[in-house]
Amino acid sequence: MSFDLDIGHASERGPRERLEDFAAVVRPQPENEAQGLIAALADGVSSGGGGLEAAQTAVLSVTGDYHATPRTWDTSVALDRLISTCNGWLADQNRRRQPFRDQPLGMTTLTALVLRGHGYTLAHVGDTRAWLIRGQDCALLTQDHSMGGGEFQNGLTRAVGMEDAVRVDHSEGDVQIGDVFVLTSDGVHGVLKRAQIAALASQGSAQEASQALVAKALAAGTRDNATALVIRVRGLAAALLDDAQRRGRQLPVPQRLHDGEVLDDLVVLNHVASNGVHRLYKVQDRRNGAVLALKTLHEGRAGDPEERAMLAHEAWLSARVTERGARGLVRAVERDAPTHFYALFEWVEGQSLHDMLPARRFTVAEVVEGASALCRALGRLHQHGVIHRDVKPGNIHLGADGVWRLLDLGVALSGQEPRSLRALHAGTPSYINPEQWLDDPELAQANAQSDLFALGVTLYEWLTGRLPYGEIEPYQTARYRRDPEAPSRRRPDVPIWLDHIVLKAVARDLRQRFETAEEFLLALERGASRPLNSLGNTPLIARDPQALWKVALAVSVLLNLLLLYWLAFLPR
Repeated sequence: MSFDLDIGHASERGPRERLEDFAAVVRPQPENEAQGLIAALADGVSSGGGGLEAAQTAVLSVTGDYHATPRTWDTSVALDRLISTCNGWLADQNRRRQPFRDQPLGMTTLTALVLRGHGYTLAHVGDTRAWLIRGQDCALLTQDHSMGGGEFQNGLTRAVGMEDAVRVDHSEGDVQIGDVFVLTSDGVHGVLKRAQIAALASQGSAQEASQALVAKALAAGTRDNATALVIRVRGLAAALLDDAQRRGRQLPVPQRLHDGEVLDDLVVLNHVASNGVHRLYKVQDRRNGAVLALKTLHEGRAGDPEERAMLAHEAWLSARVTERGARGLVRAVERDAPTHFYALFEWVEGQSLHDMLPARRFTVAEVVEGASALCRALGRLHQHGVIHRDVKPGNIHLGADGVWRLLDLGVALSGQEPRSLRALHAGTPSYINPEQWLDDPELAQANAQSDLFALGVTLYEWLTGRLPYGEIEPYQTARYRRDPEAPSRRRPDVPIWLDHIVLKAVARDLRQRFETAEEFLLALERGASRPLNSLGNTPLIARDPQALWKVALAVSVLLNLLLLYWLAFLPR
């Protein structure tokens, strides 16, 4: 469900020769509803007529590109990067034009507002303003970056395009039904008092209110362009992560469900699995007949706030990375007004790779096809800034539709995960890259390369039925002091080019591994046509930096034993 909003906009040139204010509002398309609505207002700072160009560039850049940013980015991060990019372009244009007096220079103020979920986010540079009218209160949400109306650069201390780098103010807060947001240029708030703005913005429709604000500013003798953008909130959008976590804190965890029980119009078909932390059920939606997977906490963990937060994060993250349709990932299903705390996912018939490996021997072509599909799925996650952290055969699923999928984002990192989840040393030890067992906190942090290493271990096991370094126990780094055997040594039908890919993926040295899922995928797609070079054997001193000292110690012990033998038994 998207916001229900009443939006109005009015802009007049006033006594100025040209109109250099610019504003825009962009509503989300259905596939972008989770990112919310963005509105922006800019007041161009003219030098030779470039103010309007700067204002239009800033507003259209931010509003036009906002919905193309990754869903997992924080809203303030997305706005900051968009504004910084626009600022860099405008500053470069001004620098190029400065020697030519006939070329107009342009800078602009900018205030951008995003309404997303049950909250708002503001990004602000300059002296345009944002106001929030709630009931009888009218709060100013921005602070002017000006020197009080001086002549130098219109008195601005910050503007988009003024310098190579721009500092953006950010703020956020909650949104309630009935709230009125007002964006104004200084031609309006420079002559109208706060009480006047609040009174005019609350009258009639949003369009009538914006026109009334501009008309009142002109009548009050404004000396600048006058622009007002009014947004009234009549209904809220769907909940976001914060809302999901709040729901997780407040709703009860269902008791163990039995076949045939009904929960929120979901009929339990059977209890699929329980691991002591979560329960998984196969359910059917009575509204549309869809078969779904319902995941909730085990009753024994119902009171654990950290587990609740992690399940809420998993449900939110799964919905975000699959909202535009993602082949290779399991789609999350969002439920309106649930009475209990749970997460819903599409149900896909099939088997996990872990269950199939003992009973089925995959051909090399099938393995390459499956690994390529998983590279694409990991690539999509990494593009969204998500690290899976638990790639292994048990979390790889071949559906009845023939599609390979990555399962379980329960320990994935998104940048917005609970602190307890980030602190968790997640994953299965045999599939964790060696750096994560080191004491260096920077190297020990899971990243995209960690997922690719785990996929490489899975690919090795897929081909040979064995792990490249054997079973690894936590912090058992000695296992990584030998190079793994080439898969073709265990399975003769594996081609040499695939040997090179697999050994590169599971190399001991992270600098020798694939850096991105796209690089891994390209190597698999090229195959024998453009094979990778062999990595060669790792020198002993690189595999075990203490090997030289061990050899020296062994030689020393041997010499000392010989000396003792000579002293004790040889004739004097």
